[in-house]
Amino acid sequence: MMDNSGTTLAGRTALVTGAARRLGRAIALALAQQGVHVVVHYNRSADEAVATCDEIRRLGVSAWHVQADLADIGQAETLFERAVGEAGPIDILVNSASTFEKETIWETSAQSLEANLRLHATGPLILARALAGQNRGGAIVNMLDTRVTVYDRQHAAYHISKRVLLTLTRMLALELAPAVAVNAVAPGLILPPAGQDESYLKKLAHCNPLNRYGDPGQVADAILFLLRSRFITGQVIYVDGGYHMKGHMYD
Repeated sequence: MMDNSGTTLAGRTALVTGAARRLGRAIALALAQQGVHVVVHYNRSADEAVATCDEIRRLGVSAWHVQADLADIGQAETLFERAVGEAGPIDILVNSASTFEKETIWETSAQSLEANLRLHATGPLILARALAGQNRGGAIVNMLDTRVTVYDRQHAAYHISKRVLLTLTRMLALELAPAVAVNAVAPGLILPPAGQDESYLKKLAHCNPLNRYGDPGQVADAILFLLRSRFITGQVIYVDGGYHMKGHMYD
């Protein structure tokens, strides 16, 4: 990809949470392709984290894998320090770690809601403050979901916590300026949920104005654009085929 902004990413170091699998892995590899060294955070996917690091190193940059359960506040509070201990100062933080449990507001428990909030909001807040605390500038991208623009009754705890992350993105953009830019990317139909295949995406493609579904590379492109920009903060890029403009859930 051509870099038109004049800002190169090569030589920087990124911490990508949830980078062993799915979108997080694609983001980590896209950064590595631009010459970024990557700390691959994972929770339970140890083998996948090792494989992702191996693939990153084959691209000619450094990679480290660090385990932490970000739904555990104690582990979230030590992750950044451990990442710095492995890789040195962190320039880029991508908060991608996520869970996507199907549960309505009647089914979700207090424990589930609290765990979602810790993973999707408290953890990113802790890591963002740690990056800012280095006093060396940097950039943060939070992974949202196009569903934050509608009411997703089937994933109540997830939906609530991602909306908190949306508000947190805007607050951090103000609080961490001018040293740290904070933005977000909100994917739509990119990957099927666990247990589903591509037919799931094909079935729902008609629900967005472009009548198609995307791929992880398009999400990574949006993140790279934000990281290269010197004059964007507090923004959300919806990589969703225009779905966020419709105002209702997938049919």
